[in-house]
Amino acid sequence: MSLQRAYRLLAVFYSLLLLIGVIALLAGGGTPLALAHLVVGGLAVAGLWGYVLERGFMGPRMWRPLAVVLALGAVVQLLAVLTISLDGVTLTWMLTSAVFALLVVVILYRYGDRDQAIWATPEELEAARRLDALLEGKARLEAQKREGGREASVQVVKAGSEYRASVTRRRDGQQERFEERFHHPATLVFFLDKFTGLSVNDFQRPDAA
Repeated sequence: MSLQRAYRLLAVFYSLLLLIGVIALLAGGGTPLALAHLVVGGLAVAGLWGYVLERGFMGPRMWRPLAVVLALGAVVQLLAVLTISLDGVTLTWMLTSAVFALLVVVILYRYGDRDQAIWATPEELEAARRLDALLEGKARLEAQKREGGREASVQVVKAGSEYRASVTRRRDGQQERFEERFHHPATLVFFLDKFTGLSVNDFQRPDAA
């Protein structure tokens, strides 16, 4: 069985588990805490399907915090199960949600990584292809932009499968330098546009006249 097929089966299983939880809640078999579990579980299932189908959903910034919340919640619930006397229904809900959370934490954490193609727009993907073409066979690319009292210059190099951007920004007589690394060129395109105002069209090869 391929890894992708296993992820799909996992997503189907969790979707069914969520559906069973909804049915149990509607039938009066849940607790007030169960509704919160279902809401968080529904978000987790949406993220799981987004990861499986390689589609961006609701932006990358929410998934890693959600993964952390799920992990902490699972630990707290497992501690509660071991240390507190609970009725059967509450015990079942806590154990189910804890197991559910622990199994999807890693996937949601990976899904929340901004440095992958699923979060890129079509324009960023096209710009990434042009950037790769410019970098082919070249040691580095350079770009510079001045706007008002602000100036930004960037050097981009590709080392293996990694892209490195060295940025120098100047404003009001102050200067800052930093370097960022990316695995997908579309993420680099997004970074340059947001933090330097530069686009792929601004790059020139160092050997260009």
